[in-house]
This record gives sequence, structure tokens and C-alpha cells, in this order.
Amino acid sequence: MKCRALNMSGLNVQSIVIPGLALILISQTDLSTAHAHEGHVHEPVKVADEEAHRPSAIPDRIILTWSGDPATTQSVTWRTDDSVARGLAEIAVAEDGPNFVSKSKSVIAETTSFKSNLGMAHYHSLTFSNLQPKTMYVYRVGDGVNWSEWSHFTTASHEPQPFSFVYFGDAQNNVKSLWSRVVREAYSDAPKAAFMLHAGDLINQANNDAEWGEWFYAGGWINRSIPSIATPGNHEYSRRRGEGSLLPKNMLTAHWRPTFAFPENGPEGLEESVYWIDYQGARIISLNSNERQKEQIPWLEQVLTENPQPWTIITFHHPIYSAKAGRDNPEQRALWQPIFDKYRVDLVLQGHDHTYARTGQMAYNNVPEGAANRSPKAGTVYVVSVSGPKMYDLGRRPFMKRVAEDTQLYQIVTVDGAKLRYEARIATGRLYDAFTLNKRIGQTNELIEQVPDAPERRRNAKAASLR
Repeated sequence: MKCRALNMSGLNVQSIVIPGLALILISQTDLSTAHAHEGHVHEPVKVADEEAHRPSAIPDRIILTWSGDPATTQSVTWRTDDSVARGLAEIAVAEDGPNFVSKSKSVIAETTSFKSNLGMAHYHSLTFSNLQPKTMYVYRVGDGVNWSEWSHFTTASHEPQPFSFVYFGDAQNNVKSLWSRVVREAYSDAPKAAFMLHAGDLINQANNDAEWGEWFYAGGWINRSIPSIATPGNHEYSRRRGEGSLLPKNMLTAHWRPTFAFPENGPEGLEESVYWIDYQGARIISLNSNERQKEQIPWLEQVLTENPQPWTIITFHHPIYSAKAGRDNPEQRALWQPIFDKYRVDLVLQGHDHTYARTGQMAYNNVPEGAANRSPKAGTVYVVSVSGPKMYDLGRRPFMKRVAEDTQLYQIVTVDGAKLRYEARIATGRLYDAFTLNKRIGQTNELIEQVPDAPERRRNAKAASLR
């Protein structure tokens, strides 16, 4: 390697010569000085949100969800500008070569006008129906001229079959810059995941369209091939303004229903925030912990009573067992946990606390601190996790089996017959927590702890060592 000095218009330039490669290094100081001498000093200017997140006739914010049976339907939603009056999709059974294009069928979307804080847009939503189970399809969306790329999805089986999904706690802040890496690391670990589950607080300001744009940027094309299941957090709510006054009730963001297409099988008025989906032997239930918690109980009892699936997984935002006592939710615990116990819910996935905390098998005994009741007829594992960069302090509690602070995580859950395998991984992909549940008919699940031999990630290392 050789290094020599060059003179280019008065700049101090170092040229590094490597066989087959030449690099010219110009110092930032010299470059700024040169620009100043030429009268061309340009300070960078942030691109305005209206420009950065402006819709066009080309489809964006494309996301797969379910509003029906995952074995025979697939929903897709996308955004364009308001020049696109009619949205279309084309779908075909995926083939090894490009000839599927000539066999594709067109479906017309339902189009909704939506005005955000950045302006007008059109959201388009449709559900492909009468699909074949366990089949890979290829689809694209557009207006007949301006199209997305073709993307794949695979329908579920009607019967219990092994599958995995990825669970994320709150993304919320700095979603583009600091959350995106977590989504992509999770995809590298679970590229064949059946779906991604988001436990609320996807963004920070409920009605900020730029933040929704960042959320879609972070997920990118992954959202187009792996369906999402989401439950709303408190940051998907905002206070609704009336005529010159502030109404007392928080309202779910107007972005929620145009953005996602979830089942409308929940209680009246809570559609698409309270719902259930059956997937290959598991019933996935979204509850809304932000409002009308008591009113959800009769619906939940019916859904659990009629549940034919061997596994039951519930998600909502505010934890039954918080990661710190001062943030506890005893009223919600008293309302919902006895129902979970009665119907032997297996796993509850939550967010909100911006730390990581995972319990053993817990049953309700009306103790404010939530001490475990080792009932032979109940025992649910509760998890609080965080995937974004906003972090709170932890208050370790006796029933917690594994905790973490200042740590971004994602979780991979695998259901395989009578076993449920859970893995929590940190943003760089290393295994941080794990357990297996073995289902036993007529008994509580057998919990097998598989925590890695690594110290807990705590701000107070001494406290962690006393675990």
C-alpha cells in the first residue's frame, strides 16, 4: 500500500493506493474551508415530514393481516395518494417461473379517504378469499398501471401444525433509526415465521402520520410477506377534541382501522382492537387494556369456552404483572386473571413497561404484589417485553424468572404439538431467555426453564448478582 500527497485546488488530499483500488481522502476541515472560499457553504436541512412521507400513485405501507380464517383468506392493506380512486390486487398460486402472471386473478379493493396531519391519502383494503390451505400465493397491489412488486405469502393449515411467530414489545420511539434493526434481526432468525405480533405502542404519537411512516419503513417488505397481528397500546390513543372543549374519553387513533384489517369478531365498538384468530392449533386473542376492560369479560368467556384449540395465547398492552410494583395494574388483574386461570390460558404477551420481565406459572390470589399461587388447575406464563429504544427502570419482584433493563429484545415462540418453545433474543441476536411448556391433559402445563447461563442485564450489577 502506498500513500502520497496531492494538490487539488488548494486541498490537502491524501491518496491511498492499494493494488487494484485507489482511495482519495479529503479532510472535512479542508472541504469546509474550500466551500467557504467558493461561497458554497450549505448546511444540511431536514426533509420536511410532508415531503418524506408524502403518498403517491405508487402503493406504499403495504401490510398483510387477517380478517378471516388464515387457512383460506389473506387480507392486505396499502396506501396511495388521493389520485388513485380504485385499488386493485392480482393474485395467483406461486410457481417456480414467471408464468403465474398470465394466470393471476384481479380483486377490487375497498378504498377509504383519510386525512392525516400531513394531508390526504387513500387507503385500500381487500381480503383474498377461497384460498387453498397450506399453499404459497403470489400477489401485487396497485391501480392497474402503478404496481407494487410481486410478493409471497403462505396460507395456514386447517389442522394443528408446527409454526413459529415473532413477538415484539413496544417499538414506540425512534422507530426508523433504532427499532428497524430489531425487526430485521428477528426476520433473520425466523424468516419462515407465520406472523409478527405487536403488543401495543407501535408508535409514540397516535395521530402523527410521520411516525406511522417510520413504522412501515422499519418493517419494509417484511410486512408484505409475513402477516401482522397487533393490539393497541396507550400511545395508539389520543384525547378527542370536541367543539372548543376536551372530551373526557381517549379515543383509538383514526389510523388504526384504515391501516390494518383485523377480525371484526369482538364486542361492539371494539372491533379490530378486540378479536381472535385461530392458527394451526392455537387461538390468538387480542384484548384492549386501554378501555372498557370489564365489558370484554363476557365476550372473552365465550371465546374461551368455545375454543377448540389446544393452545391459547393472549396479547394486550398493560401488564397483569408489571416489571415494577409502582406501575402495577391490580384492577385489570382482578378482572381478567381469574378468567385466564379458569380456562387455563397458556401464555400472555404484553408491553408498556419498557423493560423485560417474565414470570413462571402464575394464578390469581388477589395479592397486590401478585405472588404466585401454585394452583394445580391454573398456571399462565406472563411476559413483558420491549423492542424499541425507550427504557424504564426495573423493580425486580420475587416471581420474576428472568429480567432485563436497557435491552431491546424480540421473542420467537414455536408451537409444535404438545410443546410450546419460547425464546427471547436481544437486538444482536443472542439468546437471553428460554423455556418450554409441555401440555398435559387435565393438568397444568409442565414448565421447563431453559434460561441461558449468562448474567441478567441490569443497571445495578450488584443487584443482578444477588438474583
